[in-house]
Amino acid sequence: MKDRFARAELDGGLLVLTEEIPTLRSASIGVWVRTGSIHEQPVEMGVSHLLEHMVFKGTSSRSARDIALVLERLGGSLDAYTTREHTCYQARVLDEHLDTALDVLADIVVNPLLRSEDLELEREVVLEEISTVEDTPDDLIFDVHAGLLWGDHPYGYSILGTRETVGHLTDADLRRVHNREYRRPNMVIAAVGNVRHDDVVAKIAHLFNAVPNGAAPLQSSQPQPIEVREKRLARAAAQTHIVMGTRTFGHGDPRRYAMILLSNAFGGGMSSRLFQRVREELGLAYAVYSFQSFYKHAGISGVYVGTRPEWADKAADVIRAEAANLAAGGLTADELDDMKGQVRGQMVLSLEGSGSRLHRLAGTALYDEPFLSVDEMMRRVEAVTRADVAALAAEYFDPDKQVVVRLGPEN
Repeated sequence: MKDRFARAELDGGLLVLTEEIPTLRSASIGVWVRTGSIHEQPVEMGVSHLLEHMVFKGTSSRSARDIALVLERLGGSLDAYTTREHTCYQARVLDEHLDTALDVLADIVVNPLLRSEDLELEREVVLEEISTVEDTPDDLIFDVHAGLLWGDHPYGYSILGTRETVGHLTDADLRRVHNREYRRPNMVIAAVGNVRHDDVVAKIAHLFNAVPNGAAPLQSSQPQPIEVREKRLARAAAQTHIVMGTRTFGHGDPRRYAMILLSNAFGGGMSSRLFQRVREELGLAYAVYSFQSFYKHAGISGVYVGTRPEWADKAADVIRAEAANLAAGGLTADELDDMKGQVRGQMVLSLEGSGSRLHRLAGTALYDEPFLSVDEMMRRVEAVTRADVAALAAEYFDPDKQVVVRLGPEN
């Protein structure tokens, strides 16, 4: 699919991005608001996520059922999510229903009622969501690890919030956040598929006309230096879950491509070092993998493993040994070539769908980066050298630099 990228900035700084793919019969649309858990105060932790839930409870022109039904009856979808740095509302529909999707998205983002009676019900839903995480150790451990890794910095806050903070949030808190942050400079709207840029811009200019001006994009602080430590949480369970990881650089760092290659080689698939050593050779775990996330100002690279409590020490020692080997020697030439082929393939396959292309498109504005064609992205992957990955391995994969969390039964 040929890249047909266009960008427009409306009055007040509201950004509209489109990528036209005439061969599709669908359209994917998203509204991103630059607000998430990183912009919250400790006492209001979870307010961005709760607000994301509440906009679906009704607007001045649609009930909650109307919002749920309007796109589903057309075969489309409507959903939302909150991250550490932004909140997203997105829809996917047949191209002929693009106007309806834009109208619904504008309605819930601009005109939510945010009624106190709806809040009392939806608060319970979010508390159940928190309970789900608490009952899922391989989810909970990532929240615990983030809190330990980032310390008092908001990158370590729980996106869902805590029982205490969610329990004390009011409809006035939601309105305050909506009034303060759902403003033109904080919004990015993207559309991908069988769309026409000028048409999309004109419709958005009309539908989002009521979004207020006057707020500069929210700024977030730089994290303080890391403190390396280990935390163990005793919990009755069939497995011990371990996450070890360290902070890295932000999304805009050109080393991102080398880090993706390095992480994939370490624990990104069945052919990775960790999978082959921990699972295939030693049979110590069913799930073992590496992961990385890139935020605006920083990132994280780490490893997860879930194993029997009596094998936890051995599994951790094996992972540390593999990390030490990687830190000392980097990747072989064959490994690097294999990873380049793997990542290039993953990149192209993921971008066969309009949803993935939508998130790539929005990311150019959210992270203040240029729009890159698929060919340019693959050229950047191909340009990574063994020296590049060796430097990253030495800096970020040293086992003595990892923050470690273990959750499970303890002897």
